[in-house]
Amino acid sequence: MRFQNQAVLVTGGGSGIGQQVGLLAAQEGARVAIGDRDLANAERTAEMIRAAGGEATALALDVADPRSVTDFVAAADAALGGLDVLVNSAGVREIQPVLDLSFEEWNRVLQINLSGTFLPSQAFARRLVAAGRGGSIVNLASTLGLMAAPSRAAYVASKHGVVGLTKQMAMEFGPQGIRVNAVAPGVVRTPLTERYFQDPEMAETIRGIHAVGRWAEPAEIATAILFLADRQNGFITGSILPVDGGWTTGKKM
Repeated sequence: MRFQNQAVLVTGGGSGIGQQVGLLAAQEGARVAIGDRDLANAERTAEMIRAAGGEATALALDVADPRSVTDFVAAADAALGGLDVLVNSAGVREIQPVLDLSFEEWNRVLQINLSGTFLPSQAFARRLVAAGRGGSIVNLASTLGLMAAPSRAAYVASKHGVVGLTKQMAMEFGPQGIRVNAVAPGVVRTPLTERYFQDPEMAETIRGIHAVGRWAEPAEIATAILFLADRQNGFITGSILPVDGGWTTGKKM
């Protein structure tokens, strides 16, 4: 199994893509720490892993709070007996035109999506460097970290920031044996996006923007994340992998 005897930390692991990362990593032999602002959701994911015979611990985590992040990484290190992989999956989005977007909402999205990627990565890497060991970080970017879309200024800015941060950390952490990559998903059906799919017209639009004619399921993104985290792919760092059903290949006329 690819992650046998490895410790995998997942932020935003209580639902959606993060939950699937935790489940699939555990199936591959990992010991998993699930961090989420909603501890009950984190515990549900951990219990799903344990019910399937895996090893998991649930921890409260606010990715925008430096103290909470430091405590999470330290607790995960202690509970799992080491650190190997960090997956930054926590995130939010807004849908508002630039002219209507409040500064408070702008800050909220940037703090969770961008600072919430920086802080766990920094805390994780500091511990790895102190221990003299390598590891892997995989960030959740977006197709909207590569392009723009209407009424999503804060989300687009935050995900472009994640793309840049991924490249910067890959460059700086490479000499310490820490790889940093990101996935850039298209539209994924998760609790965060579920309301899109309740509108038949919106659902049809979503199908139309992807070359494959459908949206993604969380497990498909999780599979790509674990590909990047896998030690067998040790020469991949600083990469942004679109997992977007062909969305960014071109626009249908």
